[in-house]
Amino acid sequence: MLHKVEADKKKSASGHSESYVPSDQEEFMNKRQLAYFRKKLENWKEDILRANRDTLQSLHDDSSQYSENADRASAETDKSLELRARDRQRKLIGKIDEALERIENGTYGYCMETGEPIGLKRLEARPIATLSIEAQERHERKEKIFRN
Repeated sequence: MLHKVEADKKKSASGHSESYVPSDQEEFMNKRQLAYFRKKLENWKEDILRANRDTLQSLHDDSSQYSENADRASAETDKSLELRARDRQRKLIGKIDEALERIENGTYGYCMETGEPIGLKRLEARPIATLSIEAQERHERKEKIFRN
């Protein structure tokens, strides 16, 4: 009886989305993997949106006057850096939305250049990836050639 209880605990733990980790032993981009990456992307997006709201609130609240020009200049520089970071985050949200759209249309996880699977490790590290490592390296080499 004890073994059945332990097995049920393991089963419920492995069925819980937070403890699930995609594996190369499964069919690539099965429903469970797609749900995992959808949740990962949605959580990432929500974290960014929350940070943006916090930044806006902070900028709004920080309307105090500075007695020293150096203090004012330092505060303005900090605000400028923060706003640039938020602009990068805004662009990242667009890429997250595109990845979520690819999940919906069935193209998520596949290289946009070759159609081959991108790979779980790469997607885990960069869930918005659109190219396999090999295609990304080719792209970067071409970019470097045109830059020089």
